[in-house]
Amino acid sequence: MSRKKAVIIGSGIGGLSLGIRLQSLGFDTTIFEKLDAPGGRAYVRRAEGFVFDMGPTVLTVPHFIEELFSLESGKAALGEPDFPSEVMDPENRIKSGTTSGPATSKYVNIVPILPFYRIYFDDGTYFDYDGDPESTRRQIEAIEPDDLEGYEKFHAAAKAIFDRGFVELGYTYFGNIGDMLKVAPDLIKLDALRPLLSFVKDYFKSPKLQQVFSFEPLLVGGSPLSVPAIYAMIHFVEKTWGIHFAMGGTGELVKGFVRKFEELGGTIQYNAEVSKIDVEGSLFGKKTAKGIELKDGNYHAADLVASNGDYANTYMKLIDSKYRLINQDLKVKLTRQSMSVLVIYFGFKADGLEDLDLQHHNIILGPRYEALLKEIFDKKVLSPDFSQYLHIPSLTDPSMAPPGHHAAYTLVPVPNNGGNINWDIEGPKLTDKVLTFLEERGYIPNLKERLVYQSHITPDYFEGTLNSYLGNAFGVEPILIQSAFFRPHNQSEDIQNLYLVGANTQPGGGTPSVMMCAKMTAREIAKNFDVPQEIVNGVATTPEVATV
Repeated sequence: MSRKKAVIIGSGIGGLSLGIRLQSLGFDTTIFEKLDAPGGRAYVRRAEGFVFDMGPTVLTVPHFIEELFSLESGKAALGEPDFPSEVMDPENRIKSGTTSGPATSKYVNIVPILPFYRIYFDDGTYFDYDGDPESTRRQIEAIEPDDLEGYEKFHAAAKAIFDRGFVELGYTYFGNIGDMLKVAPDLIKLDALRPLLSFVKDYFKSPKLQQVFSFEPLLVGGSPLSVPAIYAMIHFVEKTWGIHFAMGGTGELVKGFVRKFEELGGTIQYNAEVSKIDVEGSLFGKKTAKGIELKDGNYHAADLVASNGDYANTYMKLIDSKYRLINQDLKVKLTRQSMSVLVIYFGFKADGLEDLDLQHHNIILGPRYEALLKEIFDKKVLSPDFSQYLHIPSLTDPSMAPPGHHAAYTLVPVPNNGGNINWDIEGPKLTDKVLTFLEERGYIPNLKERLVYQSHITPDYFEGTLNSYLGNAFGVEPILIQSAFFRPHNQSEDIQNLYLVGANTQPGGGTPSVMMCAKMTAREIAKNFDVPQEIVNGVATTPEVATV
């Protein structure tokens, strides 16, 4: 019997993860990538000896990565426990992090990062979050002693949400409303559905600590003012498995995924932008995806098509409206998109900065928190002040910069292109303002003199180069009414044999969620294509945990 052909649009982490899984299920899979190299949002920029990850830099839940690298053809491990006992055993829980497992280490070296984040407040003080309970309590007491009791209660509430929302329900695919109604009472009981910042304020009265324990959804495109409190589980995800870095950058993880995919027989075509998903059928009748057409006119037939591209772009630009009864243009346009970002990539001389008071991951908060969030997400205006995430990977891996230099990027949350901002004008202005801030506040002394390279991207890059609707940087915004069943479905409701994978779909954004999404989507595909259970449940390697 001939093998089924699968086509994946986009080689982001979601597309590559699904490609690996489809090859393990026995499909012949081809990934078509618009850019000249893999990664999508995780594309790598190289310039003048510097290596810059353009997108995701925070890796968590390393056993997800280990499982992908452990897969073999005919052994898909889709029936295995999603959180095997060896990664949940208290003896193996992360204290300083988990290093690369035996399968992962064949492709990429992943190391733990401590502290997870250094969070700077506008007054110059900071909080080092490292997952260590004693360190956390000591720093809380120094900021607001009365919040120690609140932290204990928050910790217990976050753990309960983590146990139910991540460990038990993390891989649940909400394909129908009934699936969601079954779990809603539990989430209501856990108080996991109201806005996260409101939830956090019940436990902490210090504004500083409210920010420390609510900022993390910004790393997946969500506002702490509007994401549901189920996102409090991020605190426990990080505490349980640590924060990690792929030596050489996230691009090395992408390279490892490409190598694994190709070893399993998959192929990737670069500079191959898809212009159309071919659908057969009629609006009210059966509709089936039959293949894709490239911008150069070449056609590729397939038994299934999966898009790792933007949800809105996939439906509105690649599929004729006559085939979309549910995902019509009006519905897609009404879907709220995440914020965007301005990212500055810069290299600077390190001479004389041996005691640089910065960490690998730095969150530098501005003078306003809630007002800034409202301006970014709701008013969509460019604010006079800003917060930023400053990433300096060369502190961990000097090879990412020339000798005597550091490679860095700083990410500033900004409105998506639903606002009326001219980024050709405002992009350079904001870039200069941010670099001046880093210098004048003493984060990087004499930065302007030290700079040897700089460039930046704005929401226009996401819209024009990455084909993200309105220049969103993280896909569909993770608000309550766009979660679970109400989030775009991994299996198209309109078209048979059409699937979506990545940050836009269930369960949501962030590298671990995107890898979870790929597994959930692969399960639906295996079910729909009647893949034999011995393949679905087959296990090549039992993931091991290596601790440091």
